[in-house]
Amino acid sequence: MAASELYTKFARVWIPDPEEVWKSAELLKDYKPGDKVLLLHLEEGKDLEYRLDPKTGELPHLRNPDILVGENDLTALSYLHEPAVLHNLRVRFIDSKLIYTYCGIVLVAINPYEQLPIYGEDIINAYSGQNMGDMDPHIFAVAEEAYKQMARDERNQSIIVSGESGAGKTVSAKYAMRYFATVSGSASEANVEEKVLASNPIMESIGNAKTTRNDNSSRFGKYIEIGFDKRYRIIGANMRTYLLEKSRVVFQAEEERNYHIFYQLCASAKLPEFKMLRLGNADSFHYTKQGGSPMIEGVDDAKEMAHTRQACTLLGISESYQMGIFRILAGILHLGNVVFASRDSDSCTIPPKHEPLTIFCDLMGVDYEEMCHWLCHRKLATATETYIKPISKLQATNARDALAKHIYAKLFNWIVDHVNQALHSAVKQHSFIGVLDIYGFETFEINSFEQFCINYANEKLQQQFNMHVFKLEQEEYMKEQIPWTLIDFYDNQPCINLIESKLGILDLLDEECKMPKGTDDTWAQKLYNTHLNKCALFEKPRMSNKAFIIKHFADKVEYQCEGFLEKNKDTVFEEQIKVLKSSKFKMLPELFQDDEKAISPTSATSSGRTPLTRVPVKPTKGRPGQTAKEHKKTVGHQFRNSLHLLMETLNATTPHYVRCIKPNDFKFPFTFDEKRAVQQLRACGVLETIRISAAGFPSRWTYQEFFSRYRVLMKQKDVLGDRKQTCKNVLEKLILDKDKYQFGKTKIFFRAGQVAYLEKLRADKLRAACIRIQKTIRGWLLRKRYLCMQRAAITVQRYVRGYQARCYAKFLRRTKAATTIQKYWRMYVVRRRYKIRRAATIVIQSYLRGYLTRNRYRKILCEHKAVIIQKRVRGWLARTRYKRTMKAIIYLQCCFRRMMAKRELKKLKIEARSVERYKKLHIGMENKIMQLQRKVDEQNKDYKCLMEKLTNLEGVYNSETEKLRNDVERLQLSEEEAKVATGRVLSLQEEIAKLRKDLERTRSEKKSIEERADKYKQETDQLVSNLKEENTLLKQEKETLNHRIVEQAKEMTETMERKLVEETKQLELDLNDERLRYQNLLNEFSRLEERYDDLKEEMTLMLNVPKPGHKRTDSTHSSNESEYTFSSEFAETEDIAPRTEEPIEKKVPLDMSLFLKLQKRVTELEQEKQLMQDELDRKEEQVLRSKAKEEERPQIRGAALEYESLKRQELESENKKLKNELNELRKALSEKSAPEVTAPGAPAYRVLMEQLTSVSEELDVRKEEVLILRSQLVSQKEAIQPKDDKNTMTDSTILLEDVQKMKDKGEIAQAYIGLKETNRLLESQLQSQKRSHENEAEALRGEIQSLKEENNRQQQLLAQNLQLPPEARIEASLQHEITRLTNENLDLMEQLEKQDKTVRKLKKQLKVFAKKIGELEVGQMENISPGQIIDEPIRPVNIPRKEKDFQGMLEYKREDEQKLVKNLILELKPRGVAVNLIPGLPAYILFMCVRHADYLNDDQKVRSLLTSTINSIKKVLKKRGDDFETVSFWLSNTCRFLHCLKQYSGEEGFMKHNTSRQNEHCLTNFDLAEYRQVLSDLAIQIYQQLVRVLENILQPMIVSGMLEHETIQGVSGVKPTGLRKRTSSIADEGTYTLDSILRQLNSFHSVMCQHGMDPELIKQVVKQMFYIVGAITLNNLLLRKDMCSWSKGMQIRYNVSQLEEWLRDKNLMNSGAKETLEPLIQAAQLLQVKKKTDDDAEAICSMCNALTTAQIVKVLNLYTPVNEFEERVSVSFIRTIQMRLRDRKDSPQLLMDAKHIFPVTFPFNPSSLALETIQIPASLGLGFIARV
Repeated sequence: MAASELYTKFARVWIPDPEEVWKSAELLKDYKPGDKVLLLHLEEGKDLEYRLDPKTGELPHLRNPDILVGENDLTALSYLHEPAVLHNLRVRFIDSKLIYTYCGIVLVAINPYEQLPIYGEDIINAYSGQNMGDMDPHIFAVAEEAYKQMARDERNQSIIVSGESGAGKTVSAKYAMRYFATVSGSASEANVEEKVLASNPIMESIGNAKTTRNDNSSRFGKYIEIGFDKRYRIIGANMRTYLLEKSRVVFQAEEERNYHIFYQLCASAKLPEFKMLRLGNADSFHYTKQGGSPMIEGVDDAKEMAHTRQACTLLGISESYQMGIFRILAGILHLGNVVFASRDSDSCTIPPKHEPLTIFCDLMGVDYEEMCHWLCHRKLATATETYIKPISKLQATNARDALAKHIYAKLFNWIVDHVNQALHSAVKQHSFIGVLDIYGFETFEINSFEQFCINYANEKLQQQFNMHVFKLEQEEYMKEQIPWTLIDFYDNQPCINLIESKLGILDLLDEECKMPKGTDDTWAQKLYNTHLNKCALFEKPRMSNKAFIIKHFADKVEYQCEGFLEKNKDTVFEEQIKVLKSSKFKMLPELFQDDEKAISPTSATSSGRTPLTRVPVKPTKGRPGQTAKEHKKTVGHQFRNSLHLLMETLNATTPHYVRCIKPNDFKFPFTFDEKRAVQQLRACGVLETIRISAAGFPSRWTYQEFFSRYRVLMKQKDVLGDRKQTCKNVLEKLILDKDKYQFGKTKIFFRAGQVAYLEKLRADKLRAACIRIQKTIRGWLLRKRYLCMQRAAITVQRYVRGYQARCYAKFLRRTKAATTIQKYWRMYVVRRRYKIRRAATIVIQSYLRGYLTRNRYRKILCEHKAVIIQKRVRGWLARTRYKRTMKAIIYLQCCFRRMMAKRELKKLKIEARSVERYKKLHIGMENKIMQLQRKVDEQNKDYKCLMEKLTNLEGVYNSETEKLRNDVERLQLSEEEAKVATGRVLSLQEEIAKLRKDLERTRSEKKSIEERADKYKQETDQLVSNLKEENTLLKQEKETLNHRIVEQAKEMTETMERKLVEETKQLELDLNDERLRYQNLLNEFSRLEERYDDLKEEMTLMLNVPKPGHKRTDSTHSSNESEYTFSSEFAETEDIAPRTEEPIEKKVPLDMSLFLKLQKRVTELEQEKQLMQDELDRKEEQVLRSKAKEEERPQIRGAALEYESLKRQELESENKKLKNELNELRKALSEKSAPEVTAPGAPAYRVLMEQLTSVSEELDVRKEEVLILRSQLVSQKEAIQPKDDKNTMTDSTILLEDVQKMKDKGEIAQAYIGLKETNRLLESQLQSQKRSHENEAEALRGEIQSLKEENNRQQQLLAQNLQLPPEARIEASLQHEITRLTNENLDLMEQLEKQDKTVRKLKKQLKVFAKKIGELEVGQMENISPGQIIDEPIRPVNIPRKEKDFQGMLEYKREDEQKLVKNLILELKPRGVAVNLIPGLPAYILFMCVRHADYLNDDQKVRSLLTSTINSIKKVLKKRGDDFETVSFWLSNTCRFLHCLKQYSGEEGFMKHNTSRQNEHCLTNFDLAEYRQVLSDLAIQIYQQLVRVLENILQPMIVSGMLEHETIQGVSGVKPTGLRKRTSSIADEGTYTLDSILRQLNSFHSVMCQHGMDPELIKQVVKQMFYIVGAITLNNLLLRKDMCSWSKGMQIRYNVSQLEEWLRDKNLMNSGAKETLEPLIQAAQLLQVKKKTDDDAEAICSMCNALTTAQIVKVLNLYTPVNEFEERVSVSFIRTIQMRLRDRKDSPQLLMDAKHIFPVTFPFNPSSLALETIQIPASLGLGFIARV
């Protein structure tokens, strides 16, 4: 393609700029070949003439189309070059606030210097399981890709994080490890993932420090291997460290700090355990104050120290070891304060008793004198002898610093080893993921040995990176069968050879270190001699002889030779080390052990890989005179070996690259410095990746994507059925140069710039189409406008002419009207004048007449009031006299009645004494027993008579009531007569009042009226005027007050309504939160229960190791065992012991009802305990007396019980005889097989019927006797009460003596005591009946008294009514009558309710007795003796069969319970039951079985059945918990079972909708409310499991169907993508669409309906499903930049409308499901609305009330145009949105919680199905149960 086609007018290019690196410009005219100057227009508005390079003639870089700017992958850019990469990163970082970007296989991470909410657990869950290209770039996506490839490819992985200091390497590595810890979990209960994360605080405290570039800079490199087992769960970790910056211990530059741990110690110096360290402020130590910046803003060193200690404890470092570490660190600080004094130029000394050295020696446990000596001296060894030589002050200071660095390095290695020991796992490691956090390429003004090693390591890593990128490119080309051409890429092997080969820089450095007099200068000369002018990568600076330059892959670096040898040798005096080794402090010698002993056990792995620890450095054996220093390996040599080991490890894994970029040097948030960014991009290899990609075919499209995107460039005839051939034909026409593209198997490969060219053609085509559309529409609009104007002109003319005609007619009418108006006006003026005069005259007359009339009225009113006052006073006097008289009469009556009552009391006492004497005289008279028996009969008769009398009294009472009503009517008649008398009285009173008025008038006339008349008149006038004014003011005030009251009422009403609504909403939220909290606890309980069962099974398997050989077991053996039992201490302690001894068949699950009863009983006992404690003191005195009485009482009671037992034995013996006879008769019948014998009418049959009749009669007699004995026993228990008087004690003593005689004399004594006991029982019955009769008599007396009181009250009311006026009397009497009747009705209603309850209770008892009697009759029928059959002629008789009336119960045997549970629950197939049988059949069957157990009053059977049912349902759900049909089936049946327990519980609240037959089926003996709660909890657990199942089914469909699938074809186009290709928006075969989701929803709904699930519950499930759909869709939308476009918003709106249509079809619009989609709907609307002006911002803020501020801003930042006609959202508009939403209080969380489950409720839903009509199909295999 010619340059002239691309460099046309308005084309945009990049030109170099010294400030901004690259600047954008626009061509002002087309470029023609041969032009040397380009006319450009800069963005700031200036024009520029850009001169081309005359040698190369290279044109400036073209700029990518706007739709490609901001891409997730840099390789998706059409033009791949440095300015495009830089601009794309800047747009994403500054405009979109996106810090991650892909560059092929590299993740570029830019440090935002700000905490971002993109690392929460919700984000981790969103990225878990996703393909790397399906989501926006993120460190979690790289971690997920590594984790997935490890599991898929069975290959170890590595994540290489690099970048310069402050770029965020450590944080990125930390988040990667956190992702692995969260996603994989640990394989044991030791929380290995927590330990892995806990290693970070420790390593940061001892290895990180503040620098000028970073407040938390890692001053060492580390490689962490995270080990996984075969199930890919974390089992351990191992760490390797590289090149710790030891020099920082003794020196820090300005504004820098030492390692964090020192400042943490100083900040915690005041802690009690740190007193012995004798620490102080950080400014008091030389090693911590050199930088002058001891504090970091926003960091509390004391808190960080607590975190470090907590992490050490978690990793198993004991407190003693921790204190040892702190002692050593404190010793290093004190060692830095040691000061040397010069003695002369070659020697120095330490002041005597130097405090810092003393503290150092005390902490280290070494001798002061010895350490003081060797700090100022050194030992020199020659071949023959050894010398001790003093050293100068400078040498001593260097030696002190070297010792401090050496101690710190050893301590650092020791801590790393112990961390590795804590992270080591005994489980065999299957695979690992390594995370390499290593320094990036560094270049400073002064570069020394550390920078040399760092850059050497980066050269090795860059070489490995280049080879890996090249390899991936080659694999992609080979896979697509593209001809492979060698791509030239930078090979840095020459640079690596320069450093590490033989006679390389490191080799020469080691050689110079071995020289006795080797210096940095001599080493520099060797370098010049060896490499200068021989190696192109090595140079010498012009102005220095102590430096050299190396051309690295990133840049040239000048290294200063000074200090290289010293740092490489890393020497420390051996004598000082020996002093430390002799320390009494045990931990210190451990640091200086040989390296073989110091190696961590974690270094050896079971898999046989290379140990991941430091390379052991072991001195070789030599002659005794050799020093260890000569054989010690140099730092460079050790670093080279460890680097080779690292490269071997990385080459054996699949690498993943993260390149961290530092955007600016000032740590400003979201500030991008282009110069610094370009430096780092060049250094980290990102641009090299771009260059390699651009050299080949960087743009790659699938055929389907290409066809979808560029369909507009094709003609209809070009479109073939074969998409591949269509694309080939079109490309051959569009791009003539065939070298610009290649066709692969599945993709089309394009050279750089070709996609931009195609985009230009597409935009031109669309622009031409738009112009054509605009032309057509504008012509149509103009024609339409012309026709409209023509019609308007005609209409205007018509209306103007009509208007003129109307104006003329109006003129004529007005002329005529004026004449008429004049006539009438004159008449009106005259009439008005007359009316005014007439009205004035009338007003004057009215005022005069009114004045006279008012005077006359005032006089009459005064007279009338005087009369009323006299009447009231006289009446009051008369009433006073009457009350005084009545009070005296009542007092006399009371005195007389008191006297009469005393007399009556004396009579009653005399009578009572005569009764007691009568009892004494008749004690012991056995001959009167029969008389007493007759008296009892007479009393019974009397009782019956009394009952009849009571009935008669009720009739009499009714008749009396009727009489009273007649009396009331009679009284009403008399009341009318009284009215007449009252009228007479009133006339007399009026006459008296007139006389009084005359008297008053004569008295008043005597007063001086004339004197007051004038004054009265003046005052009256003044008063009238004042009153008028006040009246006017009051009216105004009244109106204002009324207005205020109305307004306040409205405000109060609105406020109250608002508060009511808010409180209601808050209460609903609180209720939902509480319900959700309870259900979450229930979910956690079920999870712990499952965990407990799993552990129990594992323990059982471990304890019961099977022996070799095959052992047969029953297939149903394990299924009958309860896997889910209610966990309690009771169950654990009692079940574990016998489990290994008893067979499994004897294992019984924990009885749930017993557990609930025990809990309830414990609560009751705790309450009773307090009450008993309070009553204990009060009852101490009564204990002895109660004990004495209780000793006698059991004996009396024993005699009564013995008599009853004798009687019962007698009856039982008779009963047994009858049963035996009946059995014999049955045997005789069965022996005779002739049908004529057993036929109806046969002799044997007749004898049998007679025998049965007699037996039945006898049985009735016996039953009556049993009932009589039971009633006597109850009466006996009531009668036997402790008596305090002497007579009772005497009676008891006599009775005890009789019992004792009975024991001695045998049968006679038994008969005697029986008669005595009968006598006593009859006497007690007589007394009880006497008491009952007295009570009845007392009740009758009370009724008579109440009737008397009522009569008196009626008389009083009548008397009061007579005093009232006639109207008031009638009203009062009626009110009284209404009140009385109301009270009577209420009393009758209470009695009726009591009788109804009594009737219901008696009916239940009658059913129980009838059942027992029926069973007893059946038993007697079976025991007929065969000898009772007589041979007689038999006559056949037809007996009609009566249809059996079923009671809606199912009977089964106790031993068939397991079989019932197995067939009905464990082995039931939901599909067959749902299709063929009624919904909820298992629930109905189980409830009918429970009903029968309740009918039998068998609580053990009820408990066992319910417990087995619940445990079996849990077992089924555990076994088939992933099957939606199974879970839905048992959720439906559990709810139905729960509703049945409520419906038939007998509680009135649940019986409203029952039929009378259903009310008869209610439970009679047991209250199963506690089991209802257990079943409700079980239903909640099943519902949560159902939600998880449908979530697992729906989740793979949602993103593809709701977002990626193009439901409306042709609306959204596919943008160019990079190496990380996402799922195509075009639906291929096998991908999910919206129809897939709707089909699945239909499937869910139909299954739930077939299973008979409650409609309300179905609504809750649908609401939860729609929430999951909306949450997952919105979360993916927020994490996918390519989905945030206008066309995708339209697609989402359409998809949501389809879901709403589905809700309407299923009548589920009121389920609340639509509301859960509101955030997604608003997000789609946000993508479609205008986003430019302030009005748009206001509309967005009001529209998006369901979205949080973070979500709105995220969508706006991610909004990406798909076509050039769309515009991006400006940064100012986003800031406007943020300002408007700053007051909104919403969650800062970005993503919705897709795992959230709404709290579920189970509204009561009674069934109309009658239990007795339910048939049990044979397919269920329940033939062993019978309908009852």
